[in-house]
Amino acid sequence: MKNFIVITALAVTAFTIAACNNAGSSSAAHSAKDSSGAAQSAEKSGPQEAVKSLLGSYLQLKNALAEDNSNDAAVAGKAIAAGFTGFDKAALTTAQKKSFEDIAGDAKEMAEHIGESAGKLPHQREHFEMLSQDMADLVKLFGAGQTLYVDHCPMYNNNKGANWLSETKAIKNPYLGTKMSTCGSIKEEIK
Repeated sequence: MKNFIVITALAVTAFTIAACNNAGSSSAAHSAKDSSGAAQSAEKSGPQEAVKSLLGSYLQLKNALAEDNSNDAAVAGKAIAAGFTGFDKAALTTAQKKSFEDIAGDAKEMAEHIGESAGKLPHQREHFEMLSQDMADLVKLFGAGQTLYVDHCPMYNNNKGANWLSETKAIKNPYLGTKMSTCGSIKEEIK
């Protein structure tokens, strides 16, 4: 719960900073060159900070599922849904907005299902599989600000397999949980 509060505080701070940057870049007191520089700065840091916040909640969700903790997974799912709802797209380019909207619609829906499904680990894990792909796409679009690993569980979903993002090289399988916590391998490293 402390981590959730810290992540929420960081998200509020990031959104406040982004709002201040946006207000400063539209001020008539700035020259066109200064406004352009501020907009580029907001474009580079604003979305990345929001993505970091979403990623923090996603990693909490992944770790909760790995520990078979459905209630903590639900809390993290709600935080992810709220993060997508509050994502400030003002600093995004037209192409980034389109890509973000393609990702966000599905990701928010998956996170909402997870948030509403406390006590239903199998159902949460089904939605986590789809959310994980959306989060990987989001990280590849904006960057993560940290090294991440795309891990793969070959046994999930009747041996069809599934991927997830992890902040560590150590495998903590969110699909099989405590039954087979180390099942899986690193498929890709994202820097």
